Formats: sequence, C-alpha cells, structure tokens
Amino acid sequence: MSSVTSTPSLAATGLDRPPASPWWDELRATLKLSAPLVLINLAQHGLVASNAVLLGRLGAEPIAAGALATSLYLLLFIGGIGLTSSVAPLVAEAIGREAGAASGAVRRTVRAGLWVGFLVTLALMPVLWFTEDLLVLLHQEPAVARDAGSYMRVLQWWMFPALTFMVLKGALAALQRPGPPLAVSLIALPLNLALGAFLAFGPPDLGIVGVALGTVLTEFLALVALVLVIRLDRRLHRHRMFASLWRFDTEPLARVVRVGLPMGVAGIAEAGLFEAATVAMGTFGTVPLAAHAITLQIAATCFMVPNGIGQAATVRVGRAYGAADRAALRRAGAVALWLGFGFMVACALVQLLAPRTLIGLFLDADAPGAAGVFPVAAGFLIFSALFAISDGVQSVALGALRGLQDTKVPMLIALFGYWGIGVPLGAALAWGAGMGGRGIWAGFCAGLLVVSVALVIRWRRLSAGRARGPSAQAG
Repeated sequence: MSSVTSTPSLAATGLDRPPASPWWDELRATLKLSAPLVLINLAQHGLVASNAVLLGRLGAEPIAAGALATSLYLLLFIGGIGLTSSVAPLVAEAIGREAGAASGAVRRTVRAGLWVGFLVTLALMPVLWFTEDLLVLLHQEPAVARDAGSYMRVLQWWMFPALTFMVLKGALAALQRPGPPLAVSLIALPLNLALGAFLAFGPPDLGIVGVALGTVLTEFLALVALVLVIRLDRRLHRHRMFASLWRFDTEPLARVVRVGLPMGVAGIAEAGLFEAATVAMGTFGTVPLAAHAITLQIAATCFMVPNGIGQAATVRVGRAYGAADRAALRRAGAVALWLGFGFMVACALVQLLAPRTLIGLFLDADAPGAAGVFPVAAGFLIFSALFAISDGVQSVALGALRGLQDTKVPMLIALFGYWGIGVPLGAALAWGAGMGGRGIWAGFCAGLLVVSVALVIRWRRLSAGRARGPSAQAG
C-alpha cells in the first residue's frame, strides 16, 4: 500500500475507500475465529466453575474436597488435552498447504487424535481411582480426602468424552468451523448446572457425588450431540471424520504424539504448579484451601479468553505456516498477542477493584465457614491480578508457537519457569518467609512472568525466520 505503482487509485478501482490494511483484516479474522473459541472455553470451564458454585452451597469442606479432586483431575486431564491439541495445528497446516485437497489428511489426523484420547483415558483412570489414598499420603485432612475420593470416583468418567470433544473441537477450529462445538457447549453449561443441582440437592440428595455425576452425564450428552451435528453438516461430509475409526494408523498417530507430547508435558508442568499449590494450601487448613479454590476459579475464568485467542492464533499461524506466508504468519501472532495482553489488563483491574463481588459469585456468605474465607480470598486476588497479564500472554504465545509446530523448547521453558522458579520460590516465601498461602501465590507470579517473557522472545525469533511447515518441505 505504500507503493504508488502497486496500489491502484480510487478512481481506477471504483472503490469508495482505500483497500483495508492486512493488519485490520487479520484482526477481524482473529476476532471472528477467537470469539466462538473463547465462548466454548468459557462454557467448558463453566462446567468446573458451576461445580464449584454448587459445592460452595454445601459449605467450606465440600468446596475444599472438590478443589483437591478437581485439581488432581485437571493435572492429568490437561496432559491429555496437550497430546490431543496437536490435532488443531496439524489440520491447519494441512489445509494451508493443500487447500481443498486436504480431506484425507484431516480424516487421518482426527482419527489419530481420537485414538490418543482413548489410550490416555485408559492409562489415567486407574490412577484417579486411588485419589483418597494419595491425598492421605500428602497429609490432607482425612474427612476432606474421603470426600475428594468419592467425588473423583465419579468425576473420572468425564475424561473420555471430554478428550474426544476436545479433538473434534480442535479439528473444527482448524477448519474455521467453531459453530457446532460452540452451540453444544452453550447448551451443556445450563444442563450441567441443572443436573448437578438436582442430583446434589434434589430427591436423590447425593451431595458432593451428585455434582460430579451431573458433569459426567452432561459431557456424554454433549459429545453425542456434537457427533450428530458433524454428521448432519453437509459442508463437513467431504472430510468423513468418522470413517474407519477402528484403523490404527501409526504414521499420523506418531505425528500427533510427536507434536502433542511436549504440549502435554508443558500443560502438566503448569497444571502441576497449581496442583502442588493446592496440596500445599491444604496443609494450612480448610479456610485457606477454600479461599485458594475460589481464587483459582476466578483466575481460570479470566484465562479462558486469552486461551481462546491462543487457539485462534494456532489456526491462523498454522494456515500461514502451511502456505509458506511469513508476513501473514507474523501478523497473526502479533495481533493475537496484543489482544490477549489487553484483555488480561482489564481482568487484573476488575480483580483489584471488586474482589468481594467476584468471591460472592462462588461462595454463599451464609454457608458454613464462609465468613473466614472472604478476607483470605480477597488477599489472594491481589496476587491473582498481578500474574493475570503474564498468564494471558504466555497462553497466546504458546498458541502461536504451536501453529509453527514448535513445542519442545516451549516445554522446556515451562518446566524451568514453573518448577525451577515458581515452586521453589513459592515454598521459600510460604514457609521460609512465613507468608503462608500468599507466598505460594507470589511464586505463581514469578514463574509465569519468566515463562511469558521467554515465550514471546521465542516467538519473535522463530516468526522472523520460519515460513514453511515440515510437511511442505517434505513434499
């Protein structure tokens, strides 16, 4: 647009306004794709958040038990998500490289992702069965550990339908068709709340177990609905996503694992940081643990937005990567990073200015033990606001790097930042400096800051020199 010879005049083109800047085009494309992905993330996280709301109505001890069980479940589940999330960049790269001829690659990649999700579920469910014994070994209060174990023995059946849903969501996002999983997710959220409330407080009166059962039933129904929508969508017929699902194709499965395994390890590294913090918080008593659980729910809800933007960046960068378009690749990453940064600044301000309002969304002020939880949670929210910006930036940077199928170095960065800095510093401040739970949250801030800065530097370096995907290079 800066060259007179390369841009026709308005009179010659007959246009009423100059052609749009490619940066504005990228912003619109990113917003168009990320908006439904953000809503899907919020709806899916809403399953966990609504469970926390229901548990909060049961009292401080149930919400503490639910926090322990949920954090352990998510620690392992996020590893599975990391493995299966490789479906999105691989499908995006295939579409960018082959355009309309990529149906075979899409089908094989989706099938491999579904197999990986099934195998991960088989490996992890036996571990989750012994949650109570594990928590007792970690010096959690026996009553809380017992309730957490009962909760987990139902919740663990959530893993298979949830991972399968994630594979299909990633493939549809790469095809720039996020509408079906969005519609299903928006219906699933109120259904989960209704089923959980009925099973926990209604005639079945199952308490904490009823909350978990409501989520499991909701996820299975959501998966069935998404499969039906995909099969009935004529625009998706050519990809034949569910053809020959019994085939165990080693080559596409190896690609899914090769790209996804470092993503899974990085996810576990981050989730493990929060799981370690939750277990450590439990040693300070039920009140700090309940306050920590509420603060995590608030932080995680904010995080769903940059996470969705990062998923959009994976697709936008991945398509440009497959098409060997370096300029488009860099624009996609830069636009996504600034969007994520701006939103998390706003979230941090809300956490600082309205802490009691946010806490009240997750805890009934009249529930048993609630009076002592409010001030502790308000103190934790100060630290949550501080690390919100770093958390958002690192999520978007990870998404952009995944579009380049760069996952090994980000994994090492995550391991170093979270476990080399965040955990030891948090422990030193919590016990050595006598800060208690606030010290653990300070460790979060430090670890996430290091990771976010390192990932942005990594993105800037790679995006300046990498334009073609490995499949394109291999022919």
